[in-house]
Order: sequence, then structure tokens, then C-alpha cells
Amino acid sequence: MNIFSEIYGIYYRIAEKILSREEISDREVNEIVGKYGFGESVIFLTKKIIPQKDGSDWGLLKRCEGKTLRRVTKNKPVTYITALQKSWILSILSDSKTGLFMGSEDIERLKKTLTKQGVRPLFDRRHFRYTDTFSDGDDFLSPVYRENFRKILYAVGKRKVLMINYTTGKGDTFTGSFVPLKIEYSRKNDKFRVYCIRLRNFKDVGHGLINIGRINSVTDTGKQFRTKISLDDYFNSRLCTEPAVIKIKPQRNAIERFLMEFSSYKRLTEFNPETGECIVKLWYDIFDETEILIRLLGFGPVLEILSPPNLREQACRRVYRQHDLLMRELGGFAPLGFGGSCPKK
Repeated sequence: MNIFSEIYGIYYRIAEKILSREEISDREVNEIVGKYGFGESVIFLTKKIIPQKDGSDWGLLKRCEGKTLRRVTKNKPVTYITALQKSWILSILSDSKTGLFMGSEDIERLKKTLTKQGVRPLFDRRHFRYTDTFSDGDDFLSPVYRENFRKILYAVGKRKVLMINYTTGKGDTFTGSFVPLKIEYSRKNDKFRVYCIRLRNFKDVGHGLINIGRINSVTDTGKQFRTKISLDDYFNSRLCTEPAVIKIKPQRNAIERFLMEFSSYKRLTEFNPETGECIVKLWYDIFDETEILIRLLGFGPVLEILSPPNLREQACRRVYRQHDLLMRELGGFAPLGFGGSCPKK
């Protein structure tokens, strides 16, 4: 099974998108390369795709009258599903979260088809043990949960206004009008949540985040929210004003693990070649501060929170509290105690 195949490469996918069109302009080629390629791809890749006078291009396109470009092949590229992809699909179908996006009949039909072809799963989920995750994840197999999820998923794409009834963290029941903007999965919590705009009299009265597992019912109002929404502006408004400044030591491959763990976050990284340490400024959703703190503490002694003072103090409190609990459990040891203020660095 060839894992490192060119059909998994970005350049192959870019060529496939370009050759899927019978006619294309130079400008459109540049746009596709710029959108789907690497930062430097526009510099050299377009010269390999667009016909060159010296014949140094790959010969994929030919120039026609009116300066348009046509593919040299009669038909557009055929999309192949490799043996590796089939094995991966069969493994993913066993994930309970897959049923949120596909019907049970479709899943079983796909499983049966792939099994008849002699496809074996790429991996078995029972062979994985997840650490640093909560054990009270959402019940993805619940019919109510799946129905609510699919209604919200549909509403996200259509900007539909939903009437959502859910139970708050304090146990209170609330019903309101919401426009779902984005569904997000938390690997640590094993839960889905949805970012919403809350409406009153069809006017924006605030932003919110609802755990889908707490939703009791979802009703489509039949209305659509047509006011233009910038998701970038929405999420930027939720970011902390002062970033977390974090020092990461090179031990235990911590720097690479940290950058991978927080790859989706806005950050600024500075590397010190003399010490091998890395200083990262991390901007995060202020409403997720507790979860961010837990994820940072999971790195242990190879990571230090330098600022802001409030976040550093919260980290100190959690470390001291954990130490006290451990000492009490072991017995016979005097706890460090915590006097209410974080020790100076």
C-alpha cells in the first residue's frame, strides 16, 4: 500500500482542479494556485501549468484564441479512490460521530460494499487509548442528539433561524431564537458545541456558545437571517485582549507537540537558538479560558505561563490544589498549602 503517493499531494490536487475546467484564464490559474497551494507556489507552479514559449511547462494546457487556455485532454481527470483511502473510510465508518453526518442505512451500505471488495480497516478504534480527555462525552448514538445536530448543521449552511430549548450548566431551562454560525468539536471534552447569535425581535442581542448535548429540542422557524455576518469579525470579537505568553522548553519534544496542539490558534512564536526554548504569544477565545488552562497544564514542567498575571495565578492555584490533594491521598506528608497568592517567579 503506497502511502506517499502523488495523488495525495497538493500539486496533484491543484492540477486536477484546473484540468476539471474545459477553459480557464491565466488569472484563474493564478487564483487556484494561490488559494490551494503553498505560499511560494505562485512563484514557480503557475509557470509549470501555463504554457511557456520555451516549452518548460508540463504540457497540461494549450493556448487558444482570445488568450484562453484549454486542457490538452478530452475528458476531465478521473477521481480515483485508492486502497488506502478505502481502508481509512472503513475505519471512519465505525466512529459513532459519523452517524451525525450520514444516515445509518448509508453507513451500513458503505461498510457492506467495502467489505465485499476485500477492504480491511486501516485501524481499529479499540486499539487507541485517549489521555487528557473527559469521560463524560456526548452520546453521539442518541436519536435526539442526532436529530438536533442535523437540524443545526443544516441551519449553519443556510443561516436559518432556530428556536432552541436547552438546559444551562446550572440546570435551568432556556428557550430562545438563535442563528447557528459554526459547529465545533472539542477533543478534550469529546463534545460538540455551536456558536450562535441570539436574536430578539429579529435583532442581534448577543453571542453565545451552546453545548449540543444540553439541547432538548430544535425547531426551525422557517425564517432566514439575511444580515451579512463576518465570521472573522465574530471570532475576533471573542479573542482575549492580552495574549497568553508561554515559555516552552525543548525537552520531551514539547515545542513540536505544543505547536501541533494549538495549530488552529492565532499565535506569534519566537525561538531562542541558544537555549532551545520557545516563547509563544497565544490569542484564545476568552470564554474558553478554563479549557485552555487545562490544556496548558497538561504539558507539565516543560511549559511555563509567563503572563497575563491572572492566567498565571489560576495555573498556580490549580497546581497547588492538585499537590494538596495528592499529599492527602498519600498521607503522612505535609501539604504545600496555598495562601491565596501565586508565588513570584
